[in-house]
Amino acid sequence: MPDPSSPPLGTLFAIGGAEAKLRRREVLRAFVEAAGGAGARIAVVPTASSLGPEVVEVYRAVFATLGAAEVVALRPESRAEAQDPALAARLADMTAVFMTGGNQLKLSAFITGTAFGDAVVATHRRGAVVGGTSAGASILAEHMIAFGGSGSTPRQRMSQLSVGLGLLAGTVIDQHFAQRNRYGRLLSLVAQSPSLLGMGVDEDTAAVVSGGTRLEVVGRGAVTLVDGRHLVSNAWTAQPTAPLLVSGAALHVLPAGSSFDLATRTLIGHHTAVADVEVQETRAAEDDLRRLASEIAAEGISPTSYARHLRRGRRGAQSG
Repeated sequence: MPDPSSPPLGTLFAIGGAEAKLRRREVLRAFVEAAGGAGARIAVVPTASSLGPEVVEVYRAVFATLGAAEVVALRPESRAEAQDPALAARLADMTAVFMTGGNQLKLSAFITGTAFGDAVVATHRRGAVVGGTSAGASILAEHMIAFGGSGSTPRQRMSQLSVGLGLLAGTVIDQHFAQRNRYGRLLSLVAQSPSLLGMGVDEDTAAVVSGGTRLEVVGRGAVTLVDGRHLVSNAWTAQPTAPLLVSGAALHVLPAGSSFDLATRTLIGHHTAVADVEVQETRAAEDDLRRLASEIAAEGISPTSYARHLRRGRRGAQSG
């Protein structure tokens, strides 16, 4: 729970990976808008990525297209570089930090507990947006999944945790969730640590947390939450790789438009967004009506008289 006496926390964006960078770009558009829109100054941190400068150029191009004023790359490649006060100081005037995907353990090993990692935390506390995709999403939590297997059945020692930045307390975040069938490993982690809230984020989807506790879902997929407060498990006696008993966990699957209170772990509300095709059809119908009204006006006929004429024509056709 955030301290009521402290300034408002910035918004967190935990993106499940493979977010659309062309056409819709709903998730990244929401990130730029939260960062200040035309005034957004975004630091891209590609430390987890095995790619070179091209990964930064991709995000630079996308964020610029979406209206961001400035995009800079800050890439510590070791703990020594991440301890550089000058590098950490460059976050001071950023309105957002975006961490790319890649090797989760590398990101944790290089960033957490360093001057740069502390600066990311401070950036969030002063109200700026902090987010990431894939590995960059996992590190936002207090506990970070370093690696693990896939599968629907939770098993003992299915995954391993490392330390995250702690921006989302009491939570562990997994990504590429439905696409890589990571239900089992999230369940196994909650079974081993029932006080943790397990959060699985699908691809091209973001769990957007504002005020420290309010979660909203943006994007094409869903955010899956596993609440283990009343869970019964045999994790303390199960043998390595054995299936785990998981009973009594509360499951929440939240599609886009859902709002959830992380403090009370309850659903706040949900609204279903109108599908793109429906929006297009409605706009096309409105355009047709406007065109028809213009044509009627050009002929000197009032719309009321024209509508009356159409009704008489339909009645005549029915009676015939």
